[in-house]
Amino acid sequence: MDIASIGGILLAVIGILAGMMIEGGNIAQITQPTAAMIVGGGTAGAVMLQFPMSIFLAAIKQAAKVFFAGSHDNEATLKQLVEFANKARKSGIVSLDADLAAVKDPFLKQALMLAVDGTEPSDVRKIMTLEMENKGEIEEKIPAVFEAAGGYAPTVGIIGAVLGLIQVMKNLDNIDEVGRGIATAFVATIYGVAVANLIALPAAGKLKIRHREEMMVKEMMLEGVISIMEGMNPRMMETKLRTFLMDSKPAEATA
Repeated sequence: MDIASIGGILLAVIGILAGMMIEGGNIAQITQPTAAMIVGGGTAGAVMLQFPMSIFLAAIKQAAKVFFAGSHDNEATLKQLVEFANKARKSGIVSLDADLAAVKDPFLKQALMLAVDGTEPSDVRKIMTLEMENKGEIEEKIPAVFEAAGGYAPTVGIIGAVLGLIQVMKNLDNIDEVGRGIATAFVATIYGVAVANLIALPAAGKLKIRHREEMMVKEMMLEGVISIMEGMNPRMMETKLRTFLMDSKPAEATA
């Protein structure tokens, strides 16, 4: 669970609502289902027009990454690579074939399979780098979906406000209704700006960070497999791979 994401959005919402109430407003004034429908439906429709359905659905599925960090244990992966290096040094790299079934990460498993099959280190690097680039190109489009939503939402909010004002014009003979109608009309603008600046654009930024973290782990896995194939000393390999873990703690000294 990402405390920063959850705490950030709660702080933003509470701050805005508290400020509004201090100024004499109340939550009921900005609770407008029709405005939410206009902004939500209009923004989603515009984004679907811009992106293929597969990318749009993938973005919805990955929205959870904003609030929940990846479950991948980077330290465990590093430890596993060091164990593989020790075993390959003692019994040969072919001995790792028996450990492939225990490798859960598909990327690492494929790289190890190529290594066990006797593929040249340079070819392993080329194949796995190509896979990273192809998958990374798709993953990079996910934040773009949220960035697009952040761009469309305020404009759709303005459309909602104009639609509300059109309805207000029908009641110009009743000044009380005009006042309430104008207040209601601008709720759509609030929704549009809020969706863009409190949800969509911050989510896009967080997903970019998540994507980069995942790529760093894959790069670490690839460098680990290449180092094993080249016969690098396991301790040296661990020191080398630890540079990929930005928030990792120094390894404890072993006897």
